[in-house]
Amino acid sequence: MTPSIRSERKYLEILRILAESHEPLGAKRLSEKMAERGFVLSDRAVQYYLQYLDEMGFTAKVGNRGRLLTEAGIAESKRALVEEQIGFIISKLERLAFRSTFDPLTGKGTVAYNLSLVREEDLPGVTAAFDEVAKTGYGFLNTYRVVETDPRIPDGHIGIMTACSITLDGVLQRKGIPTRLEYAGRIAVDENGSASFLDLIGYRGTSVDPLHLFVSAGLTSINRLVTTGAGVALANVRAVPSAAGSRVEEVVGLMEERGFNFPARRGIGEFNLPEHPYRLFIVAFTGMNMVGSAIEKGYTVKTEIGAGTTPFEDLVGATGSR
Repeated sequence: MTPSIRSERKYLEILRILAESHEPLGAKRLSEKMAERGFVLSDRAVQYYLQYLDEMGFTAKVGNRGRLLTEAGIAESKRALVEEQIGFIISKLERLAFRSTFDPLTGKGTVAYNLSLVREEDLPGVTAAFDEVAKTGYGFLNTYRVVETDPRIPDGHIGIMTACSITLDGVLQRKGIPTRLEYAGRIAVDENGSASFLDLIGYRGTSVDPLHLFVSAGLTSINRLVTTGAGVALANVRAVPSAAGSRVEEVVGLMEERGFNFPARRGIGEFNLPEHPYRLFIVAFTGMNMVGSAIEKGYTVKTEIGAGTTPFEDLVGATGSR
């Protein structure tokens, strides 16, 4: 049993699943998660792969609960070939969009969310930063939810759920509008409310979420934006067929009525983006603006973008609740 870990996609995918998990996973659960990613494997086949990963020292059994990655396994998952990692982020988000069922007309269904982890003692300061962004309308949704009972939250920490803008892709798809998430970017807003992009990073050319890169590099001025009306925030850009323009405006208008935020003119085709004869761009603020604001204030916030889906009613009007 000597396959090359670097050339065998199934092994790499199992490593990724275990790296994303905050608890041990058994063969049955791994088989289910592999199926979600397009790999149909029996429990027995997964056991075969796990045996090899055990022998390589990449995984270790935790009693009868399943496997966790070892330090060597974590290092191996990070060292995976770049060409294998490119597209992983966008694929994850696209799966999440497909699972989102939110209908802006009824206000029912599930939305995608980001999960941020903060130290318990930092919660008041972090939520104050989130509140400022929510009040001024620079987050994707003007609300968030504080959570404590989630297995992904380590001791001494609190979780905060914010809406993920990939929800918009799910809404458009269910309205029969093909959509493609193209870029994440820094968007400069001036005192008059006009907005233009300073930088763009394509989702299909990176193995790391671009929003994390902008925030960690200190390239935003979200606090200045919420206090003065001029600053640099984060936004996502997706493309739809130009012929769908009127239907897109209708969808965006309904989402705005539910508390979702878009830059100038509903975020449709009014920015310094490359022109395309058959494509229309939609720009939406991201939930990471709340996170970025807290980080700018000096707080440590660890965020998983696209952490899952949750009923819309669990987020709407839930700001500050537990």
